[in-house]
Amino acid sequence: QVQLVESGGGLVQAGGSLRLSCAASGRTFSGYAMGWFRRAPGKERAFVAACSYSGRVTTYADSVKGRFTISRDNAKNTVYLQMNSLEPEDTAVYYCAARPIWSAAHQLGYDNWGQGTQVTVSS
Repeated sequence: QVQLVESGGGLVQAGGSLRLSCAASGRTFSGYAMGWFRRAPGKERAFVAACSYSGRVTTYADSVKGRFTISRDNAKNTVYLQMNSLEPEDTAVYYCAARPIWSAAHQLGYDNWGQGTQVTVSS
């Protein structure tokens, strides 16, 4: 198991930027592929982005492609989500998650979750 703690959420105006961080502890961080998900008010949790063990391979939901960037620093046991050009529709609780196996099914296989961090984008 790996424990995950997100930070960096907050209130931002439309067009602004935020960087979320997710600090991991426990098992070897580099042995996990990482992902970001979000849950908007009244909606189900949705996939946002994922990266491979090294971070060299990334994938994104169409709704955030070109605006969000996932990255990781294995020396710091941290994964990041840089969010630019934020829109009110990006308002959600954002969760990071870890999975031991990287696969093309980027929304599946996560067995470790953080508690979430709130992102609110005002218009």
